[in-house]
Amino acid sequence: MIRSLRLKNLALVDDLLWEIGPGFNTLTGETGAGKSILIDGLNLLLGERADKTLIRTGEQACAVEADIAVGNKRLLQQINAVLEEIGAEPCEDSTLLLKRSFTSTGANKQFANGSAVTLAGLKRLGDLLVDVHGPHDHQSLLLPQRQTAILDAYAKLDPQLETTQSTWDALRAIRQKRESLQLDEATRAQKVDLLSFQVKEIEGAQLKPGDDETVEREYKIASNARQLIELGGTITDILSESEGSVLAQLASVERSLSAWQKIDASLEDTAALNRSAIAQLQELYSSVTQRIEGIDADNATLSQLEERLNLIQKLKKKYGPTLADVIVHGQRAAEELETLQSSDEALARLAAEEAAANKAFSTACDKLSAARHKAAGPLGEKIQKELRGLGFNKALFRIDVASLNEPGRDGIDRVEFIFAPNVGEEPRPLRAIASSGEMARVMLAIKTTLAEVDDVPVLVFDEIDANVGGETATQVGKKLRGLGKSHQVLCITHLPQVAAQGQQHFSVAKSVRQNRSVTELTRLGEKDRAREIARMLGGQNSQSLALAESLLEQ
Repeated sequence: MIRSLRLKNLALVDDLLWEIGPGFNTLTGETGAGKSILIDGLNLLLGERADKTLIRTGEQACAVEADIAVGNKRLLQQINAVLEEIGAEPCEDSTLLLKRSFTSTGANKQFANGSAVTLAGLKRLGDLLVDVHGPHDHQSLLLPQRQTAILDAYAKLDPQLETTQSTWDALRAIRQKRESLQLDEATRAQKVDLLSFQVKEIEGAQLKPGDDETVEREYKIASNARQLIELGGTITDILSESEGSVLAQLASVERSLSAWQKIDASLEDTAALNRSAIAQLQELYSSVTQRIEGIDADNATLSQLEERLNLIQKLKKKYGPTLADVIVHGQRAAEELETLQSSDEALARLAAEEAAANKAFSTACDKLSAARHKAAGPLGEKIQKELRGLGFNKALFRIDVASLNEPGRDGIDRVEFIFAPNVGEEPRPLRAIASSGEMARVMLAIKTTLAEVDDVPVLVFDEIDANVGGETATQVGKKLRGLGKSHQVLCITHLPQVAAQGQQHFSVAKSVRQNRSVTELTRLGEKDRAREIARMLGGQNSQSLALAESLLEQ
């Protein structure tokens, strides 16, 4: 559960700490006081996009952070696995610390257990922890894919759905390969000609990695051959070939050192230095001589190198920009050419692969569809039972599973929620029902039903009880309190019947400090709670206060 949520410089909030309790938490206050700001802050921690207009006027940045206790061992394992994947520290003492900040310049920072993470990583953690339902979320119930997802969640069909999706992806990949080969003859001939030319041009060049650098170096040497030979001659003359050369002088030094050594034997190390110098200079002379002999001053060689260099540059310009890119392009062109030239065999092979993939997909679809049909009846009955506890005493609710004209990634089924809220009404698809109050109660009935299989520990309802009242409002409150037995529930409400059911009650108010509006949060004790509910009933007179106390006693 969320133990605390802190907001700083977010909209009307200056610096606010919300210490949240377990079970059912209610949040009340006048319209515009800033109740939804708290949910906005929580949404930011769940990975929602940041809007810099949320930053409090006059401030440059805002921040939101949460202290979350993870009591479920399986959920803790899942969270730690995600933390490891996104490069964050694991939870200590089953505690997850999340923080997010952003500035007016658009700079975002996210942290999990003190480690910097990406926004996508933060969202992955949020998906495991919190399920938020806003005042318009019931509209998603009108979408067939959402209704299918609800049925799959209830029946725990993730493994079957993943198999269906993976086999569909494999089938699509094979079909795309086959379609790319099924060219008309003229197009195929043109492509074969183009690829043949490219392969011949690149393979004819007999390229090797690094050829461009090697040829460029050899071309530079050949084009400066005369100068290099002259430089080499100067070096060899100085070293050995001219009168008074360095090596001749060192030979005289060697003779003098030998004579000296006969008198002073301790000169051995010094004499060795001269011998080492002679050996190194002889090696230098030999190396320069070999390099001179290796220089080809023939104009024909220079012409060949220039031609080779131009060829490499032309290929790099056409298929590059690097020589490695040219070589890779040639390899790929050769592979594609081979495929096109043997397309009949390839098409036959792909046809066999497609048949096998289609069979695997059909089998997966059939298993998934059978499981959906089996679960649709029990889920429909449970939702209907919950609806009757929300004022729909004679309502009919069922889930129809029909076949699609064309299968898709999620299988072959079209799931449709069918609803008749009143006796004598024709059952119709849920999307045909216009009342937002009815839709809100249907959403609550579904969430109550799914609570027993829902691993997400925190449920947030932002005015989901809108457009209901009377005894139905009391039943809505009881349902939310019931959800609090298995989840931490946070609910923004304007209904006194719902607020009275809360195990913790928080009031949000707007005040003015130093000529600025500030949102403040207060945890209400019993007396203050009765006064707040009386306010929600229409005023804090004796009759309203008595009714509020009665609601709390109930």
